[in-house]
Amino acid sequence: MLPLDPSADIARKAWIPCPRCQDDSDCGTCLAGRNCPDHWRYLLSSTANVLHVQCPGCTHLWSERTAFGTGGA
Repeated sequence: MLPLDPSADIARKAWIPCPRCQDDSDCGTCLAGRNCPDHWRYLLSSTANVLHVQCPGCTHLWSERTAFGTGGA
């Protein structure tokens, strides 16, 4: 298991599913598309439409491309 990234800051959060532990898969709040107080990710950085995040539960690091900032494409 990786340690938390040194830049991980609890004040910077992203609400996207973790592809490794999938801890949000049975959560009614997450399934409804709302910001859950339990299943958030550290937002380490972002560039254009790519988020760089880390799961606080399993410490998995990954990048995720979003449609945000691309005109919805």
